[in-house]
Amino acid sequence: MHRILVASALLSPLLFTAAAVARQTPTDSSATTMTAPVSTGVIPARVVEAHNVKLNSGYVHWDPAGTEVLLKLNIDQDGTAQVIQVVDSSNPAINGPVIDAVRQFRFSPAKLDNQPIPIDMNMILTVEPVGLQP
Repeated sequence: MHRILVASALLSPLLFTAAAVARQTPTDSSATTMTAPVSTGVIPARVVEAHNVKLNSGYVHWDPAGTEVLLKLNIDQDGTAQVIQVVDSSNPAINGPVIDAVRQFRFSPAKLDNQPIPIDMNMILTVEPVGLQP
């Protein structure tokens, strides 16, 4: 009888451990084994080469501080402006030349996780009447 008590005393911690494991709430094992990629975030597009807006002296309504044109454009993976729209302009007569100039701009493309991506962006362009007489 002494041997049975010693054997049961030695096995009882194992039984308590097994019972404790059985009582644990089940967890989603896929959540602990899957790894998610770490994102480096989005790096926005930026202008790396700009061109002057070419205007002739026929443009009127010059503000001495310059004319602002708010543009919405899409920059592709190569850094080229694809879709250019005028959102707001204080001098609609210059919208066409502004769009022509921005088409020639070069951009560093936006990047997501170090991969170039297309992105929409807004740009405010100030056109100053340098060398023109109102």
